[in-house]
Formats: sequence, structure tokens, C-alpha cells
Amino acid sequence: MSLFDKIKNGLARTRDQLRTRIEWVVKGKPIDEDAFEGIEEALILADAGFETTEILVASLKEKWKRGQIKTTEDIQTSMIEEVEKLLLPIERHIPTDSKKPFVILTIGVNGVGKTTTIAKLANIYRTSKKKVLLGACDTFRAAAVEQLEVWAKRLDMDVIKHTEGSDPAAVAYDATKAAKARGIDVLILDTAGRLHTKVNLMEEMKKIKRVITKEVEGAPHEILLIIDATNGQNTISQVKTFHEALNITGIVVTKLDGTAKGGFILPIAHLLKIPIRYIGVGEKMDDLIPFSARDFSRALFGDKPET
Repeated sequence: MSLFDKIKNGLARTRDQLRTRIEWVVKGKPIDEDAFEGIEEALILADAGFETTEILVASLKEKWKRGQIKTTEDIQTSMIEEVEKLLLPIERHIPTDSKKPFVILTIGVNGVGKTTTIAKLANIYRTSKKKVLLGACDTFRAAAVEQLEVWAKRLDMDVIKHTEGSDPAAVAYDATKAAKARGIDVLILDTAGRLHTKVNLMEEMKKIKRVITKEVEGAPHEILLIIDATNGQNTISQVKTFHEALNITGIVVTKLDGTAKGGFILPIAHLLKIPIRYIGVGEKMDDLIPFSARDFSRALFGDKPET
């Protein structure tokens, strides 16, 4: 299955909801002001957010007034174009070749699939012939360390860990030293998934940053927030909180295949402008896919990829 087909399958619930509502409004009818109200409602129900929806619908109306939208197909084509334009600025991949070891600090609340995502990410790098090391900095839950170890064993890579309740920064420090000593290309650090207050989060992460920067200049090079698509718009406030505290450099969206709220990615692009690095569209190891504005916009509305 191609990457586009995986994205298309993953967005099936969101796409079906969008297309069903839009087609109900416009199919076999003249395109008028009422049609755009229906499109607006469909986007909001897909969790695209009010501000972002207004911008997209305004662009469509402008094309309609210029005579560029006359049919249902024209609306589909224009929606794809406008969504792709909105998403292009956040289509940026993690520049792991810029440093060695390249240190990725992963954050996110419990239940978003963080540890599984770390394993999938590690597998992507391993497949591209990079040496990967994992750091178990979530010392508050013994199960978190065990889960990371299970994945590491499957992937044939090592985990640096301490005993339960240890200082997360001490684990990060030891993992960074080990990464340097072993000639590791990518070091991925797991962290606690508690919903922190801003103050506690800042202090814990500042300490982690401080100790690993002593070993590797500029580390962590990527602060990667893992979010759960099934939470839709509710995720936006979570992203804002983490971003204000830590200056997130990238986002991974998990569980897109389990929701009809995939439109929430649009306000992330429009309002927060934080790069989306990967999207998760299933449970298999190869179901973590590099984010593509072109493929996402076409999959969202059921079009074929460009050749």
C-alpha cells in the first residue's frame, strides 16, 4: 500500500463526514450563498475550528464570485488547493543529519501513544541505517520503562534506564553520554506523561535540557509533542500549554484513523504554525507517516495524488 493510500485510509472517517455533508448541500443544486454555509458547518463539525473555517470559506467564496467555482467538483478542487496552501508552511521534516548524536526529547500526556510512537520513530531511523538509542526518562511509572524495553528488544536496540523514581535528568544525562560514546546517530528520550502544571513542566524540562546540553551542544535538537487526534479541538489548548512552556519544534499526530475530527490539524497550521512531523494512521510499525501537505489535503477530500 502506498503512503497516500495509508493516509487516505486513515482519514476515511473525517473525509466521509466532510464529503457527505458537502455533497448533501451542493450536489445537483446551484452554488449559492447557502452552499457556503453548509460547507462552513461541515468543516466546523470536522473540528477545523471557527477562525480557520472562516478563512477557507472566504477563499472559496472569492473564487465563486470570480466564476471559478460552478460545480461540486470545482468546490472539491478548490478545497484541496486552499487546504494544501494552509498546510504547506508546517510540512517540515526532522533534520536528524544536522547533529550527531541528534537528540529528540518526546513529550505528551498519558494515553496519546507516546511510547509506541517512539518505537515507530526509532524503527524509521533504524530502517534508514541510523544507529538509535533510547532513554527511559519516564521514571515515575515502572510500566513505561518496561514498555520501552519491550519495543527496544523487538527493534534490537538499547535503552538507558535507571530505577523507578530516579531523577529524569540523570537518565537523560547518562543516555546522552552513552550516545556520544557509542557513536549513536539519533537519541530518543521518553519523558513522563503526566499532565504537568506549566511550572513543574518547565523546571523538569529545563533541568533535562541543561544536563544534556553539557554533553551535546544545542541538545535537545527536537522537542517533539505527541498528540491524540481523537481529542480533536481539545488538543489545541494542550499544544498551546506545552508550546508556551517548552517551545515545541515539532508535533506527531497519532490515531488519525480512529476519528472524524481530523480537521483539527488545520487550526494547528493556521493558528500555531508548529511543524507536523508525522501522522499516525494505524497500529502497525509502518503506519507512522511523514506529514505531506499535498497528500493530506487530497486524502481529506478523496482526490487522487498528483503524478
